[in-house]
Amino acid sequence: MLLTNGYAFCISICTIVRGFTVDFIPVARPVLGYEEISAVTAVLESGMLASGSRVAEFEKQFAGFCGVSHAVAVNNGTAALHAALLAAGVGPGDEVIVPAFTFYATASSVLMCGATPVFADVDDRSFVVVPGEIEKRITPRTKAVIGVHLFGLPFDVPAVQEICQRKNLVLIEDAAQAHGAVLNKKTVGSFGDLACFSFYATKNMITGEGGMVTTGDKGLADRLRLVINHGQSEKYLHTCLGYNYRMTDISAAIGLAQLKRIGEFNESRRKNAAFLSSHIRAKGLVTPAEFPGTKPVFHQYVIRVTKDFPMSRATFMDYLKENNIGSAIHYPVPLHRQPVFNLKNEPDPCPVSTRLAGEVLSLPVHPSLTGEQLAYICETINRVK
Repeated sequence: MLLTNGYAFCISICTIVRGFTVDFIPVARPVLGYEEISAVTAVLESGMLASGSRVAEFEKQFAGFCGVSHAVAVNNGTAALHAALLAAGVGPGDEVIVPAFTFYATASSVLMCGATPVFADVDDRSFVVVPGEIEKRITPRTKAVIGVHLFGLPFDVPAVQEICQRKNLVLIEDAAQAHGAVLNKKTVGSFGDLACFSFYATKNMITGEGGMVTTGDKGLADRLRLVINHGQSEKYLHTCLGYNYRMTDISAAIGLAQLKRIGEFNESRRKNAAFLSSHIRAKGLVTPAEFPGTKPVFHQYVIRVTKDFPMSRATFMDYLKENNIGSAIHYPVPLHRQPVFNLKNEPDPCPVSTRLAGEVLSLPVHPSLTGEQLAYICETINRVK
């Protein structure tokens, strides 16, 4: 069951009947059905389990979905980022500017190329990178910028594009959390020189594990295909260092079925998010912002637990769990504070990212939520005084 009418009624019932039993509401839940199962069964029966016709068809359809001419399927989102950077020529001695507040793979993929990630701060309302913070960090060694459409909200692509074009930098979109998100009537994945997607099991559309790189540049697409297939220009002829990053037909079969449903999934997430934002009224909680010209897809519904809220974030999470509501922190440590990067961060170069890491909390927003569950989540939160 997706969104239904009668939310006000559900709220009033939940308010009156305190302490009723509900099943645990997870913060994320994949949506799989008969189409995915039958698609995988067909692949298994065919005997072609590795990269084959299903992968080729998935690439074609996903390119069309994003409005680009090329899509290259890979085995996970981190591989997508690594392959995109290598195809763009990023290597030792180069710097790549990335947001300080995002998932680790955005920066670790830069290290995997032998290059250096340089961290830029983000906006505290949208959680996405601030263009001016990018510009301040450009040096003669800067080769590329990775902008992240975090939690399904597009970053300010036009402003970042202008910087990259003026400074002759490669722009890579990290769209791992933003399948189908729209900015200025264009789908994300169609703006940068390259764009990277993940189909991990909690994403808006899934293949279990899997990823995709999109581009409008045939030369980049050709280099990607070398990188992900052992550097082979033809069978057993290896012209560059490559990796085994290929997607299987099993994964692609799931992806093709999910691609038919991504519009439905995203619309459900948007409606769920709108309901949460309009019904959560607890003082000290800040709900996600939307901005003109954007159509976010709410991979996560992320609130901020500020000092004005009567509970600490940890206590609030315990309270939600006691009431059978899942929650999660995305992300508790900003990238510039991660030990692996061995940075000296005094004074803090990304203070907004540091503060957000101590405030953010993800609530359930996935398509499987019912109207009753959404009402229960809001009523439970609003009981906190």
